Amino acid sequence: MDEDTPLLVIVDGANVVGSVPDGWWRDRKGAAERLRDRLAAGGLPDLPGHAEIVLVVEGAARGVDPVPGVRVEAASGSGDDRLVELVDQAGDRPVLVVTADRELRRRVTELGAEVTGPRAVRG
Repeated sequence: MDEDTPLLVIVDGANVVGSVPDGWWRDRKGAAERLRDRLAAGGLPDLPGHAEIVLVVEGAARGVDPVPGVRVEAASGSGDDRLVELVDQAGDRPVLVVTADRELRRRVTELGAEVTGPRAVRG
């Protein structure tokens, strides 16, 4: 792998949004947009150097548009399954997944990804 290959950071949107009881359930799409905007504004300050950030959304949060610095992947079904697909497609590229979901953590670490929790996202 090339040293210039950026770290791929995949954010479990539903899990990160759901980790803060701020009324997100009343407007899931709006909550996902706020998370996207935090990520774009440097909401993952502990990342090493260059990183590509992908926000995975599902359900009522579908329809969130990408912004510079954050690609948005809308899962047609399970967000967890889409996230695992993205990790699998990364091949040998370094991947960091942001989630607190235990089963998802198990699935992505089996594919070689590193994992951090929702507290890594600040804003």
